[in-house]
Amino acid sequence: QMCEKFTVCGNSMEMLVQNNLNLPKVTEEDGDFLTFLSFQDKCLRKISSGLYTFRTYLEYVKETFTSEQQNVELLCYSTEHLARTIRQMVIDPNEVIIPDPATQESLRAKLKSSKNWIEKITTHLILRDFTSFMEKTVRAIRYLKNTRSFSV
Repeated sequence: QMCEKFTVCGNSMEMLVQNNLNLPKVTEEDGDFLTFLSFQDKCLRKISSGLYTFRTYLEYVKETFTSEQQNVELLCYSTEHLARTIRQMVIDPNEVIIPDPATQESLRAKLKSSKNWIEKITTHLILRDFTSFMEKTVRAIRYLKNTRSFSV
């Protein structure tokens, strides 16, 4: 929908140049999906921390992508619920990094300082990276569910 409404597409060179958002990612360092057994707890911490970090970004998307505000609000709620659920699966839930209010406010201010065109690009980048993060999260949870007795 972003491409159609705002002519913002993934192959835009300007968009790639502007990508200085520090969005959470699940990387190979977090354990690949074949050797997950030894990295389960680390991966779950990383996923939960990433979901908590995405909250601020998704709130920004909700404010800027007003035509989809209801859908983004549901996405925010679901993300929060998933972050809490995965956090409960971690051996020591206190090791999950949850951004403090000052960090969230600083990030909000940085995101809001964007110009209108960059705002649309930023929204696109957040949604694109969130989708990638969630695809890897689903794979990880599915793998963990099949190799360890827990339910999500």
